[in-house]
Amino acid sequence: MRIVSTVPSLTELLADLRLEQEVVGITKFCVHPREWRQSKQIIGGTKQLHLDRIRKLRPDLILCNKEENVKEQIVDLMQDHRVHMTDVKTVEDAISLIAEVAAITQTSNEGNLLSQRIGQAYAQLKAPQIQGLKVLYLIWKSPYMTVGRDTFIHAMLDHIGFDNLAKDQTRYPQITPDQMIAMEPDVLMLSSEPYPFAEKHAEELKAMLPHTQVILVDGEAFSWYGTRILKKEKYFNQLLSQLAL
Repeated sequence: MRIVSTVPSLTELLADLRLEQEVVGITKFCVHPREWRQSKQIIGGTKQLHLDRIRKLRPDLILCNKEENVKEQIVDLMQDHRVHMTDVKTVEDAISLIAEVAAITQTSNEGNLLSQRIGQAYAQLKAPQIQGLKVLYLIWKSPYMTVGRDTFIHAMLDHIGFDNLAKDQTRYPQITPDQMIAMEPDVLMLSSEPYPFAEKHAEELKAMLPHTQVILVDGEAFSWYGTRILKKEKYFNQLLSQLAL
C-alpha cells in the first residue's frame, strides 16, 4: 500500500502504526517523525496541497481531515484516488480514530495496543483540582482568536476540567482585549501554534490582565489528535500541577 498523509497528526499516527515503508508523501508541516522529512515526498501544506505531486506518487490511500484540508482539493483527489476523510472533534473521536486508521491500513494489532494506551492516557488527564477553572485559549494574534465548542482544543480543555469561556461560540472566533478583560479568565493560555506566542506576548497580556494566570502552552499537546498524547503525559502532569497552585 502506498499512502499519502495530508495532516501532521495522521502522519505521526502512521509512524506509530509502523508504516514507514508504506507512507510515500507528507506535508511540510509533518514534523513527527522528523527523519521522514528527508525520506518522503513533501506534497505542500495542509491548506495548499500540490495535487500534481500527489498524483505522481500513485497513492493507494490518501488520509485527510475535514477541518485541516480544503474541500475542493480533496474532492479533486477523490476523482482518481481512494481518500479517507477523518473528522475529529471530541476525545472519543480521537480514540476511535486509531482503530479506524488501523483497520484501513491493515495494522489492527498495532492499532488495538495503541488504542488501549491512548484511552488510558486520556483517562488520566481528568484533573479534579482544576475543575471549573475559567480559561481562554488563544491561537492567533492580530486579531486575537480563541477556540469555540466545536473544536478538538475545546474538547481537550473540557475533558481535563476547564471551563472554556468561549464555549458559547463556534470554530475560531476573534476576541478583543476588552472582551478578554470583561470575561475575567482565571487562566489565559497562549498556544505555540499556529501563532508562535512567546514570553514577550505573555508579558503584554499579563499587564492587561493582572489577576489572570497567563501561560505559554504546547499547541501540539492540545490540538494534535492521534498518538501525540502518549508523548505529552509528563507535560500535562507538570502543567496541571502548576495550575493547581
